[in-house]
Amino acid sequence: MTTTERFVDGVRLAPRDLPPLPTPAEFATVEEERAHRKQKLAGALRLFGRFGFGEGVAGHITVRDPEFPDHFWVNPFGRSFRHMRVRDLVLVDHDGDVVYGDQPVNRAAFVLHSAIHQARPDVVAAAHSHSPYGKAFSSLGIPLAPLTQDACTFYGDHAVVADQGGAVVLDPEAGRQVAAGLGPHKAAIHQNHGLFTVGRTLDEAVFWFLSLERSCQAQLTAMAAGEPIQVRHEWAAYTAEQNGTPWAGWFNFQPLWEEIRISDPDLFD
Repeated sequence: MTTTERFVDGVRLAPRDLPPLPTPAEFATVEEERAHRKQKLAGALRLFGRFGFGEGVAGHITVRDPEFPDHFWVNPFGRSFRHMRVRDLVLVDHDGDVVYGDQPVNRAAFVLHSAIHQARPDVVAAAHSHSPYGKAFSSLGIPLAPLTQDACTFYGDHAVVADQGGAVVLDPEAGRQVAAGLGPHKAAIHQNHGLFTVGRTLDEAVFWFLSLERSCQAQLTAMAAGEPIQVRHEWAAYTAEQNGTPWAGWFNFQPLWEEIRISDPDLFD
């Protein structure tokens, strides 16, 4: 043994080849992919409940069906986020009709999410709830500032939507206005209402929502304390390029998925 060699528990310390970072799963059949998306949806709704995003019957997450892309799975109206199970989820078409399941759907969920899914074929999932800091921040009618590394994830990739702000969105045309305001971005701050996020995977959409909510909290806290200093444009743009990709959103959700699937195994029922 040379003097430079080191061992821990009998294992020689040396650089080693590691497996590549994981990527979203691929599936052999649409049935497998459908089951996976529904499991992730039930788990994501439970996480929303765990983070205190429930506000009575408000809030919804949708995920596109892999076989019928003009249909999406959504949580039923008036059911607790914290106790959502795979078997509770319902499938609706773009006319708002329930085609699978026996529970009603929030009309606002249909109007907003249907419009977003129709306007954005790239969107597989969309998330919205009346989260406390998102609601508070939306009343300011301003974009999120690049105050932190996390906030820079949304730099140049979110919109402030004033149309229908504060109103219950029940008319399809109102939903289309909100979808148009979102544009090509991954997130929207709907004035006097709250936050919307989208993604190419459910994991991505849900993590963006969680991160945007916390970034709103951080900015409100900083503004209450003084005059926040913003990250320089070139640094904010670089951080957005590195941390704001669909894969980054998906990957950041994986620890949360591990937590909920282990702690709440009944979500798979």
